Amino acid sequence: MPAAEGNGHRRWADLAERGSPVLVRLIHWIATRIGRPVARTLLYPITLYFLLRAGPQRRASRDYLRRVLAREPGWRDVFRHIHCFAATILDRALLLTGEYNRFDVRIYQGEILLGQVASGRGCILLGSHLGSFEVLRVLGVSQHCPLKVLMDPKHNSAITRFMNALNPEIADTVIVPGGPETLLKVKESLDAGFLVGTLGDRLGTDGKSTQCTFLGAPARFPASPVLLAALMECPIILFFGLYRGANRYDVHFELLTDGLTLERSQRARDIQAWTQRYVERLEAYTRRAPYNWFNFYPFWDHYNDKSGSPAENDLAHR
Repeated sequence: MPAAEGNGHRRWADLAERGSPVLVRLIHWIATRIGRPVARTLLYPITLYFLLRAGPQRRASRDYLRRVLAREPGWRDVFRHIHCFAATILDRALLLTGEYNRFDVRIYQGEILLGQVASGRGCILLGSHLGSFEVLRVLGVSQHCPLKVLMDPKHNSAITRFMNALNPEIADTVIVPGGPETLLKVKESLDAGFLVGTLGDRLGTDGKSTQCTFLGAPARFPASPVLLAALMECPIILFFGLYRGANRYDVHFELLTDGLTLERSQRARDIQAWTQRYVERLEAYTRRAPYNWFNFYPFWDHYNDKSGSPAENDLAHR
């Protein structure tokens, strides 16, 4: 069986889907009508509630923090991890309603992105569940960057619908993956000079994955971003929007490749090698901001070390 969403279904998004859409609306109302400081104060009891009630997510957080901090995490570490996630969800709602001036957003190596836009050539903008991807989406609209986002709205659909209603212009940038028209829409967007954003650290429904080493242990990562870039013959630019506390976000861009070719005779190994390069940069930024990574499910558990060599299991015959 491909290493797809088995354990991933126990991720934080599933918990949020059951319990928090009304809570998100309430916090957003408080933030916009009364003020962000009051809303941020309410995040502390909310974080404590989920720390006590969300057993699987708490255990996944502890497993991740043990790896990234290189020590045994305490309950304060897990609390801080969940609180950091909650803070970015609050900020996401504010960013979508145009409250951009509330935030101190610092951009690093932005010339990489500006140069790509100026070239008129589309690219894959590869992000992660590290920090906030929403900062990028808002930057795209506010700075008039041609941006599309590959995103499955069925993940955490209630909150997604609420967030999309806050800013229909940003909602219109979404390309839904998985349908027969997806590749055509991506190609049309790239040909028109759009940056196509996607996330590279959570397995999708297509089941295509490759084994990489992340934080000292093997884990499965989606092969789709590399496959897509090779198919479309376009560059890959990495994006990391790190939450730095209070109202500050640090946005980093890096060029992963100006274009890549997959050799037919070693296709699986090439996919693994390029994905590993992405994973190494993800790990570097994760160590910079260890409480920013928001995959709250057993990320390392769904790979069997004895099941075969890197990349060969799921991709060799595709």
